[in-house]
Amino acid sequence: MSLTRVRLIDIVKKQYVYKLKAYSQVFMSLIFLQLLAVFFSMNGIGGGGGSHGSIQVKYSYFSGDYVVAFTMLWGFIMAITITTKAHRNDDFVFVTNRVSSNLSNALFLLTASVIGGVTALLSSYLIKVIVFYFINDVFIKSTAASMSAPMELLLGIFSTILYVFLFSALGYLVGTLVQISKVFAVLLPAAFFGGLILDGLRGKSGIIANLFAFFFTESSLALFSVKIIVTAVLLFAVAIALSNRREVRL
Repeated sequence: MSLTRVRLIDIVKKQYVYKLKAYSQVFMSLIFLQLLAVFFSMNGIGGGGGSHGSIQVKYSYFSGDYVVAFTMLWGFIMAITITTKAHRNDDFVFVTNRVSSNLSNALFLLTASVIGGVTALLSSYLIKVIVFYFINDVFIKSTAASMSAPMELLLGIFSTILYVFLFSALGYLVGTLVQISKVFAVLLPAAFFGGLILDGLRGKSGIIANLFAFFFTESSLALFSVKIIVTAVLLFAVAIALSNRREVRL
């Protein structure tokens, strides 16, 4: 009998480092999706125009909103992916249990969210460079965070990281539910899109619209941070509780 006591924190640390190396390919998909979003952003996210006599003016808004949206989608899908059986079995190269596996997954998703959030927000500068050099007859007036306003840039990065992490936590819970029963693979999308359709038919906002407003229209940074962090922690806690009810290895 070994007298060596294995601490949970040591197991989580080893699994986390292992997953950073083993799941490195997910960042290639991040790059692809962000470049795709940059391409879609070349037409602008809005605009208009007007004329006065022989003078015509057209304007377009360029931002990294599409890139941020694609990055949140990436976080959601990536979280679902790492809950699959193939990825779960990777943990058993260590002495492990469901708690350490889930905690290391949460740390990996947090790290991925930081990387995705930083690159997503900085992509707005890439878009401006492309527009400036490859679109003719254009004048760029920047209202985004710049080097003269580093705090705005940092706040934008922080908010984006939280959004990506929230969608990652949601994806992790969805993936856990699907692994428990394949019925959820049909039930959850049906409930989501069914809710949207019902809201449209009723002509007023429902649960889904209110949830989006709850997270995306908050003006206070402190309250926004509390909402995102508490919700993400609860989503992970539910996922961990559900996964602990399963056998040690499936």
